[in-house]
Amino acid sequence: MKQKTIVIASSNQHKLKEFKKMFAENEATKDIAFLTMKDVGFDGDIIEDGKTFEENALIKARAVNKFLRDNKLEYLVLADDSGLCVDALDGAPGVYSARFAEEHNDFANREKLKAELLGKQNRTAKFVTNLVLMNYDGTYLLAVGETNGKILENEVGSLEFCYDPLFYSFDLNKSFGEATEEEKNSVSHRGRAVQKLLKQLVY
Repeated sequence: MKQKTIVIASSNQHKLKEFKKMFAENEATKDIAFLTMKDVGFDGDIIEDGKTFEENALIKARAVNKFLRDNKLEYLVLADDSGLCVDALDGAPGVYSARFAEEHNDFANREKLKAELLGKQNRTAKFVTNLVLMNYDGTYLLAVGETNGKILENEVGSLEFCYDPLFYSFDLNKSFGEATEEEKNSVSHRGRAVQKLLKQLVY
């Protein structure tokens, strides 16, 4: 990979921190610099109206890539779309995870999820990430990561990250809300997608 600067197609500072840490832990990608959309002057609205995680990741990547090309900034773009898929709800909230009950209202989203699952025996679920790394010419790599668990009846642990206190990880035998950042990254959907992506890259 010749280009050593990646623009994250997100304004989520936690997500930026996660990606930087994961890439830094790999010898082949430890020197990559990361920029936010704000760093390169992108302040447009991206309408994520895809029906799948892959479609939304590509929508974000292409929007930022177009801006970079228009401004002759030869950077890579990293975009992801992630969500919680609950088996008893036919995969919902899925691509609507961030706005399941109300746009980016973590409390309301958790309350709706608990209400929807009230009385249901099957509480298995998974977090899914579709990750796109787009070259300046528009070609891209795609990686998918998943992590399995079940939805608890009540929150356990930190309430900082939306569904984490309700998601009991089968890998960790605890809720994501109870897990340390290192524990969560080791089994998370985003972490697994990054590892798959890194395996595809040729240096």
